[in-house]
Amino acid sequence: MRQRTKWITLLLISVLILLTACNRGDEPNASPSNDGANPDNAAVADDGSGIKPVTFNFYGHYDWLTTAPWGDNEATKWIQENRKVTVEPIQSGGASAEKLNTMIVSNNLPDVIFTDRGATVEKLAKAGRLVALDEYYEKYPNFKKYVKESTLNLLRSEDGKIYQIPNWYTSGQFGNGGWMVNKDIYNELGRPALETYDDLYEYLLQVRDKYPNVVPLEVGEKGAGLEIMYGGFKENSTSKFISLMGYPEGDKLVSIYDDPAFKELMLYINKLFRERLITQDALQQTQDAVKEKVNTGRVAVMIESNITTYGAEGHRALTANNPDSGYEIIWPIHKTGIDKNKVFVSGFETLGWNVNVITTSAKDPEAIFAYFDWITGPEGQKVLFFGPKGLYWDEEDADGAPIPNEAYKSTPANERTETMRKFEDFNWAGNTTFIDTAKMSLEASLSANQKSWETVAQSTVTWKTALDITEFVNTDPVPDTEIGIIAQNVHDIYTVNFAQMVHAKSDDEVLSVLETGKKNTSKAGLDKLLKFKTERWQENVKKINATK
Repeated sequence: MRQRTKWITLLLISVLILLTACNRGDEPNASPSNDGANPDNAAVADDGSGIKPVTFNFYGHYDWLTTAPWGDNEATKWIQENRKVTVEPIQSGGASAEKLNTMIVSNNLPDVIFTDRGATVEKLAKAGRLVALDEYYEKYPNFKKYVKESTLNLLRSEDGKIYQIPNWYTSGQFGNGGWMVNKDIYNELGRPALETYDDLYEYLLQVRDKYPNVVPLEVGEKGAGLEIMYGGFKENSTSKFISLMGYPEGDKLVSIYDDPAFKELMLYINKLFRERLITQDALQQTQDAVKEKVNTGRVAVMIESNITTYGAEGHRALTANNPDSGYEIIWPIHKTGIDKNKVFVSGFETLGWNVNVITTSAKDPEAIFAYFDWITGPEGQKVLFFGPKGLYWDEEDADGAPIPNEAYKSTPANERTETMRKFEDFNWAGNTTFIDTAKMSLEASLSANQKSWETVAQSTVTWKTALDITEFVNTDPVPDTEIGIIAQNVHDIYTVNFAQMVHAKSDDEVLSVLETGKKNTSKAGLDKLLKFKTERWQENVKKINATK
């Protein structure tokens, strides 16, 4: 159903392009100067922040996202009172595709859309419904300072303009994926070695036999953690290669079905599944179901792309009753013989997670951009991550990082983390490098029991085991093209193959499905798709190298 609604969204946007083209004739795409921009080119506010007072609506294009009311927490209340910015959330109601469809059809787009990079953004840009931001990037200081030139170049659309504002971009290493263990169970079983996949198998057998109500290996919502295990079978690799449907060999992408590491991965997953060491409904389970197991301690080992969030929340829940319980982050588990320092769980892109786009419905797009530029600067990041000055910090160090005050130190870590997470939900232009540096500086002054679980996990493991995969961004074709249809068909074949291999009754059946999948994806045009992705990949490499 999710794929179907996605295609409906893109179809409607395609219709929008045609209608827009008919209405505009040869009129060029909207730009800051001709579609709703501040007519007087008003000067920035004189409070030193660079912000203009503005009210705008904001739509998060995700089924799972519910944006809390503006002004309901200390951070957004401070922004409203001190920076005169008000944001009016538009909710998806758990049906983001349908919601966007309705807004497109009614010609009532929100001022800002918060969404993934890719086809939806590019379709709206071609339809002339997005504001080009190049002029603003030059005018305002913070994105210019913190975003790498290569990152901005990779955000450019086909017409050469930038319509996107990145969120959680970075100039350093970043990742939240990894492995964790339940401390109570691990300690009770004598803390055996958990380094290799052989170690893991033996440990999971012990858990299964001694803790019948515990999931030996939890793999996340809809089994997302299963593919992530790929990085432990091959040095300098991540599951990104699986989503590409090809792994790099020299300067070309080769079918993932031909990858020995992928074959090993599927045989191992199937072995664990057959022996009931993994949740038997792994491919269907919801995020809420996973959280319930984690938060009640019914998980022995877990691998997930967002382990820091699951771990921090679960750790808070378990330590509320017993300070010695909780979860412990561990170094990524890997195949025997693999260099553990070349094992990567996560992949990160300097472009970050997702983007914001300003539509031509906005009355004052420059004021909106100015606010986002403020968000991504030092003051905005401090307010929307640590809270406003006077809550958990009163002073800052020479690098601009907040210095924890007595309230920060005396507030229980679980309570403080929960409060700060509410602020972070509104940090739509996250500056990863600034925040990571500030977090490390702040936490360095705290005792061990005051440090946050998430920060410890990141600084000791998850950042170090994340691979830069920026060169592979923007390699997905537009869905309603010949190559896009091939990509969808290949993906559909793979999805069925993956489930069949997970549920296979024997190693031979896994290998048979793998061979059948190889033949079927070849017939569906995988070679043509990989040629397209290879060309895009090499174009990215040139763009990145050109700015070094």
